[in-house]
Amino acid sequence: MDPAHKAVLRKHRLDLSDQLLVSDTIVPFLYQEGIITDTQVEDIESQSTNRQKSLKLLDILPSRGPRAFDSFLQSLEDFRWVRDRLLLELQTAPGPSSTDVCQIPDSVLQGVPSDLELSRLASRLGSEWESVLLDLGLSVEALFRCRSDHSLSTHGAVLAGLVQWRQTEGKKATVQRLLHSLQVAGIHPSVLEDVLM
Repeated sequence: MDPAHKAVLRKHRLDLSDQLLVSDTIVPFLYQEGIITDTQVEDIESQSTNRQKSLKLLDILPSRGPRAFDSFLQSLEDFRWVRDRLLLELQTAPGPSSTDVCQIPDSVLQGVPSDLELSRLASRLGSEWESVLLDLGLSVEALFRCRSDHSLSTHGAVLAGLVQWRQTEGKKATVQRLLHSLQVAGIHPSVLEDVLM
């Protein structure tokens, strides 16, 4: 997802969660368009209130690839005022550019990510996870093993790959190295910033 789109969703997160009823049309539309998976639909629908369902969807969307934002706008047919406000915001706001400076302190960049941070990152990565792990130096065989060992859980497969990378690289498995691989895969630095903060 484009950094400017992520920024708009983050800025209006609370407003959106108060105004949208995602179960009726938005989630089914995004599922039909292949933006969200079966598991993600279940994740969203398992939340107890409309607000929590909306927040869960807003957590998932930024990691669902380049079509996610446009499909989300299309799904807002019953909430045209919300869609119009988001579009207006995009036209007027100077969105963050891909050359944005990373906000992660140098001391953190030089450190090795913890299990919790890797787990958080694993839940944020969308379809780009394989290219991230390959860029980190995992072999195709290792990637296949992660996928087959965790065939029912993408999060489990991604986390296994990240942990394997950290074990193999030791002290060289820094946050900075991780950030580089995320950027190579086209993932905005803000994803890693959210994970670390």
